[in-house]
Amino acid sequence: MSSEFLFSQMTLPPELVEDLRRQNPWWEGRALPVLPPHRRHLVRQIHRRLEWQLAPVVVVRGPRQIGKTTAQEHVIQDLFEAGVEGQRVLRVQFDDLSEVREFGSPILRMADWFERTILKRTLNEAARAGQPAFLFLDEVQNLDNWAPQLKSLVDSSTVQVVVTGSSALRIEAGRDSLAGRITSLEAGTLSLTEIAMLRGMDLGEPYLQDNGLEALTQAAFWTGLREHGQLRKETRDTAFAAFSERGGYPLAHLRAAAPWEQVADQLNETVIKRVIQHDLRIGERGRKRDPALLEELFRLCCRYAGQTPTIQTLAREAQRILQANVGAQRINAYLRFLGDTLLLRLIPPLEIRLKRKRGSPKLCLVDHGLRASWLQEQIPLDPRRLREEPELTVVAGHLAESVTGAVLSTITGLDIAHFPERHGEPEVDFVLTIGIKRIPVEVKYQAKIDPLRDTEGLRAFIERAVNNAPFGILITQDDSPGLVDPRLVTLPLSSLMLLR
Repeated sequence: MSSEFLFSQMTLPPELVEDLRRQNPWWEGRALPVLPPHRRHLVRQIHRRLEWQLAPVVVVRGPRQIGKTTAQEHVIQDLFEAGVEGQRVLRVQFDDLSEVREFGSPILRMADWFERTILKRTLNEAARAGQPAFLFLDEVQNLDNWAPQLKSLVDSSTVQVVVTGSSALRIEAGRDSLAGRITSLEAGTLSLTEIAMLRGMDLGEPYLQDNGLEALTQAAFWTGLREHGQLRKETRDTAFAAFSERGGYPLAHLRAAAPWEQVADQLNETVIKRVIQHDLRIGERGRKRDPALLEELFRLCCRYAGQTPTIQTLAREAQRILQANVGAQRINAYLRFLGDTLLLRLIPPLEIRLKRKRGSPKLCLVDHGLRASWLQEQIPLDPRRLREEPELTVVAGHLAESVTGAVLSTITGLDIAHFPERHGEPEVDFVLTIGIKRIPVEVKYQAKIDPLRDTEGLRAFIERAVNNAPFGILITQDDSPGLVDPRLVTLPLSSLMLLR
């Protein structure tokens, strides 16, 4: 039997074919879905990776509902406007295709079907003709063995692939199979520049350019960011007030006229409950996870956002609230599950000279809007609001620390840890490691800064030669004057958010 005959007989289930045609209306000249008029910065970053062609697969990792799918659709729309024919684009949203689990190697089989039925030639033939194909695979982590399938595809075919996923563990697990074949992007909730754009204001482009992390090791970069924010103070503060009130999820600002209570209900249903009841429902070997424990643990993480509670503390509180025997080992495993969904960033304690430092992870929520929706409790970060409600300053300080961790965690390739108090050394909220240099970051979200007490951790860290820290950064409420110590850069949280 000839290979041509075998190829011609390859087919997909009729219902799957219909689903693919619905997800790819451009094959038949039909219109794309209506998209938001404003593009996230992520769209430009994806375009750059496709243009640079450093690797055949671009991986975009981020939590649910932050705009990864919309960014894919914007990129596709841009490709069409640049002259790419619809038959050269395949988009598959695996969340909507339960039937793909019924047959082996679905990515490869859909690529085969796409070549034969839509592209009308092989991927390699299209590339040789100067008309390469583009594959967009959304929420690909829902497939078993997705990475080996992609490796087989890109090793044998010239094609550019954009992959998105909302599971840190499953996406990370694919790196080994795809070593040398992927370039990655971290996606978070809206930046302050994007919130301003959605609300008809202009804060310019992200201050941190998409060309590496070396600039972060220079104190001049951070003082430049401070001045950048000061020059845009009025717009920056207006956008930050909107962020303080509603968080950074696109839904909250695309529907700015909707009451917060309605937005909060939608976030609970489409983000938190979706993750707990769908993404985390089934564990390894089909074992079901306890949704009540997951919900309660996420509630505790909201309460402890920006802090480092011990696993034992979380276990005791869960036992008390659920009135059940919940062990520390189970809490630790469930905490990792929540971290895997990227709703929560678990910032590890710093390791120096390959010595593992014992300590709990710092809990940083992807967005404080989730805390407000889940706990039904809004804590302002806007300094003007805090002056009216000073009793909330301590909680706001913890949330500011959580926001700082979330912002820094979405800088692709940045190694971030925290430095717990130990052996007489004061703690440091965050430590950024770039190459051989470490930059300590302390958050003091209060009206007045004590130049000695509030900088003790930064100064102690800088003064230890082993840390190789050229300077430190102090995150504050507002544009307070710079500290006398030339080794320290003060920066308001609102300006830090202009990084990305």
